[in-house]
Amino acid sequence: MKTIKIRDEYITLGQALKLASLVSSGVEAKVVVQDGLVKVNGETDCRRGRKLRSGDKVEFNHQSFMVE
Repeated sequence: MKTIKIRDEYITLGQALKLASLVSSGVEAKVVVQDGLVKVNGETDCRRGRKLRSGDKVEFNHQSFMVE
């Protein structure tokens, strides 16, 4: 599983999707999150500003990554 490393306490879901290269822009991140296509820790989350912390797992489009 892919991991993304963060320097701060948290990263937003939209930023994390871009950092993991699962979307190409903030607009695309907004659309896929609002459409309910992204899962955080196994549950669909429609909040682009959701704060992800170390240990959170994100799934989108048959790909996943862990925040570290």
